[in-house]
This record gives sequence, structure tokens and C-alpha cells, in this order.
Amino acid sequence: MKIFMHWDMEGASGIYSREQVWYWENMVRPQVAAEGIDLIIADANNAAQAALEAGVDELIVCDTHHGGGNFIPERMLADPRITWLFRSRGEDNGRMRWMPGLNETVDGFMLPGHHAKAGTPFAFLPHTQTSKWRDFRINGMSVGEMGSEACFAGHWNVPVCFAQGDEAACAEAQATFPGIVTACVKRHVSRDTCTGPTPGEARALTAHKVKEAVEALRQGLCRPFKVDLPMTVAIDFVDVEDADKAAARPNAERVAERTVQCTVERQADVLKWLSDTGD
Repeated sequence: MKIFMHWDMEGASGIYSREQVWYWENMVRPQVAAEGIDLIIADANNAAQAALEAGVDELIVCDTHHGGGNFIPERMLADPRITWLFRSRGEDNGRMRWMPGLNETVDGFMLPGHHAKAGTPFAFLPHTQTSKWRDFRINGMSVGEMGSEACFAGHWNVPVCFAQGDEAACAEAQATFPGIVTACVKRHVSRDTCTGPTPGEARALTAHKVKEAVEALRQGLCRPFKVDLPMTVAIDFVDVEDADKAAARPNAERVAERTVQCTVERQADVLKWLSDTGD
């Protein structure tokens, strides 16, 4: 069995403050940012070990938060069955693409460390790609980053089997992906803070749920995220200026003052029309 784990950071075990995870912002204390990196590395190693113990033969683990750069190579679990991707984009068959290695040979897609979409109430750091987006829709359905990433994986018919994050993120995943297994490792206190079990307890739950997700795949309980094609992708921007820029992209259509949409032929192009992120 071959699994692709696509890691974000807001939903990782032990991440309970904005400062730990949005480390590029002004006034972030270096020691708090370093603590966040320690936590995601421990969580990624823990989830990878759990997948291997569940019988996964080949595992690709991709660092996507802020484009990657959070995994430190010498600190990651060393095992010949694991391929660590330290950036969200990389070379695949001689060309640069998003999520290199994700293709029709992958049996399951996992979304650890994730957060709820923009506008979600009672959620920790809810957003979709950037604070500049108010909403993101595929064929009229509002989705977050988990939805766009699963849409990309759905191009190759890869089932979505696991998500990890706060209560709101897990609820979003369960509502969007039938059969998905979720690990709820935190709960909202405010937009910028949350609470939950100790990191060790959260990692234990995550490991258990990763193994449960692998078994769900074996039993055929998980499904790819599929949409009708061609599909229309729309973004509501917070600011008019950002809508102006998006409307200048090829094939983009301005449908409202702050809304731009584009119709694409493939699920793999869910974001490529806007940001060249894709296959």
C-alpha cells in the first residue's frame, strides 16, 4: 500500500497558539517558533511510524506549510519506505509540480495538521490559502485547503482517508469526504489560540487514527473527491485590488466586484489557473 501524507501545521499535535505556527509574522519570539517546528517534526515522525506499523509499503510525506521548509532532514524518521518532501513543489519526471509523486499509483491521501476553511466559526486560525481570500468554491461548493488538495488528488482517483486538526477542521473533513477517519487533537478557544491534550496524548490519538485510516482503505470505505467536469472554481477576495490581479489571469472571469472565477477541464487544475500550483 502506498500513501501520500500532505502536512499542514495549524492542526498538528501540540500547536496551540498563532505564534507557534505563523512564525513569519512580526514580533514572533524565536523560541516559540522553534517550539512549533519541534512539534510538527515529532508529529510527522509519529504519523509516519504509525503508517508503517499499519502495513504501508511506501510512504510519501510532504511538508506544505508556508511552502515547506519546516521538516529538518536529519531529524526525520529514517526508513527506506519513506520519501520526505521538504517543499510543497518539486521535480517529478523532469518538471516542477505541486505534490510530486502524487499519481495513480497512490492508494490513499492523508491530510494531517490541517485547519478549517476561511469564515468557519469557533475554529483555530481558519483561512483558505491566504487571509486575502474570503471564500473558495468548486462548482458552487465552498471548500477550504483540504478540499482543494483533495480535488487535486482526485484527478488520479486517490481516496481521501485521514485528516487531523481541531474540532472544526475535523467536522469540515467529515462533511466533505465520506468515510474519512479524523483525529481531533485540539479545540477552539479564540481565533488565535486553542487547547487540547498534551502533545504526547495527541500523538497517541493520531497514531491510532492513522492506523484506523489504513484499515478503512483496505476495506474500501474511503472515496476520492470527485467533481463534475469541466469545473468552475471561484474565489471571493477580501480586497478589490486582489480581485483585479486575479481577473488579469488567462481565462479568468470577473463575476462580481470581489469575485473571480475560471472554468477548467481537469481537477488537477483546481489552483493552477490562478497560481501555477498544479500538475
